[in-house]
Amino acid sequence: MAMTIHCDIVSAEQEIFSGLVEMLVATGTLGELGVGYGHAPLLTSLVPGPVRIVKQGGEEDIFYVSGGFLEVQPGVVSILADTALRADDMDEAAAEQARQDAAAALENQSGDFDYGRASARLAEAAAQLRTLQKIRQKTRG
Repeated sequence: MAMTIHCDIVSAEQEIFSGLVEMLVATGTLGELGVGYGHAPLLTSLVPGPVRIVKQGGEEDIFYVSGGFLEVQPGVVSILADTALRADDMDEAAAEQARQDAAAALENQSGDFDYGRASARLAEAAAQLRTLQKIRQKTRG
């Protein structure tokens, strides 16, 4: 039996996941990182994108986080995010439409255009689509 660590994934609105995991994979500001039993203490910010967990017993779940923080302490890993969704709850059509809208806004800039906000919306929509693609890869493989 594999060694496990307790994991909590929490958004501003609710707790999304709480349980034992063998491995958690997320994308921090310096790249992708994996956390398992015995990992050194760590605090890092997360970029928008997928968070993959391998639960006790080997079952995988994928979540989407809009950014936030990942903290590793002895025996527990926590993700605190503004927005966190179970990948199954995401709407691919809505994410693709949001990506197209943000891209169009960047192309058609006007006088009171907020480049930072439009760029952030585009990055978030692209991250949601990457999460959905990872789910498709998981179900095919």
